[in-house]
Amino acid sequence: MTQQKYGLLMNQLRRTGWFLRTGNQELWTRSSSIFLESSCSSSAGLVLQSQSTDVHQNLALEDWIDAHVDLQQRSILLLWRNRPAVVIGRHQNPWSECNLPAMRRAGIPLARRRSGGGTVYHDLGNLNLTFFASTKAYDRQRNLKVVTEALRGLRPDLDIRATERFDILMNGCFKISGTASRLSRKSSYHHCTLLHSADPVALSTLLRPSSPGIHSNATPSISSPVANLTDHAPSLQWEELLEALVQQYNKEFGLCATSILIDPSDESLFPGVGRMAAELCSWEWTFGKTPKFSIETQLELTDKHLDLCCSAHLLMEVKNGLVDRCQLDVPTDWLPPNLSVQISEVLVGERFCPHRAAAAVTVLLRSQSGQLHRRMHLLCDAVLSVIG
Repeated sequence: MTQQKYGLLMNQLRRTGWFLRTGNQELWTRSSSIFLESSCSSSAGLVLQSQSTDVHQNLALEDWIDAHVDLQQRSILLLWRNRPAVVIGRHQNPWSECNLPAMRRAGIPLARRRSGGGTVYHDLGNLNLTFFASTKAYDRQRNLKVVTEALRGLRPDLDIRATERFDILMNGCFKISGTASRLSRKSSYHHCTLLHSADPVALSTLLRPSSPGIHSNATPSISSPVANLTDHAPSLQWEELLEALVQQYNKEFGLCATSILIDPSDESLFPGVGRMAAELCSWEWTFGKTPKFSIETQLELTDKHLDLCCSAHLLMEVKNGLVDRCQLDVPTDWLPPNLSVQISEVLVGERFCPHRAAAAVTVLLRSQSGQLHRRMHLLCDAVLSVIG
């Protein structure tokens, strides 16, 4: 961030009475100055626009604001976009929600946010809006009104409506926005997507299950037909959309905020945000926080050398992202029982992850040769394909 931009942000913070919470102290870390709360209610708000397109940095910025900013006397709107990514809700199962093998091939990251709700696909054609407020002032319908009224003002011919489920529909049937939120004792944030010109092929390809036969109490996503705003308003530009949203936010909440560009990776501005982003990137958070689940399926095996086919039965239980139990029932004319048991045992305790599982069974495969090695390899490949 340049010194000029920093100065503009600091002036805006002073006008809005931005407070940072550190225990019982309220301070701004870069200058160590204590800011007096603004008495001007019309300016007790802030609009921030992230310059980052990294999904983990932007999610970490949300968490940082929620954790450190006193929202009792002011509200904040954060606008952000990401490079291609899939984002799941806090209580969801990624293997049920998204096509992990396709994501790995395309280099598309998975992120688990701290709010609930369903799975969404992000790219630069999707805008994310996060409304921060005190828990007392939390009002999702009012937040969505900012979006619907802005769109109606821009394109009066479009039928734009918020639903009772806090989605936004276009022309009565196409979902253009989904919602999730997080509430704590004093603060809250509500974020929503807005499909402007997202890649529809990637969206439909990536938001499908990786693994068959999953049984889980994790929160499932609800599928809906979706559309981009540009499908029905092809001339709608990003600049006019952003400007309309900021204007409507000010109008709805009686504010006079202007949009401020920020870098969410700036540790001098957001101390500790890098650590928060690293936690969101970790396997332990992304996959390890998956609610306990089991997977039960049939494995079709074919030994082309002998033109022999059979079916094996696989049951796995997964807890904290680790294989807690594995049971393989394989016909004895395909593989001796002791070898299928060894495969099951070597997988227990491993991450439910194809790379780690493959490394675990590789050592076992080295102990066999000939027909047994070939059939063990085929069985292991079938198990790995289920893990996704």
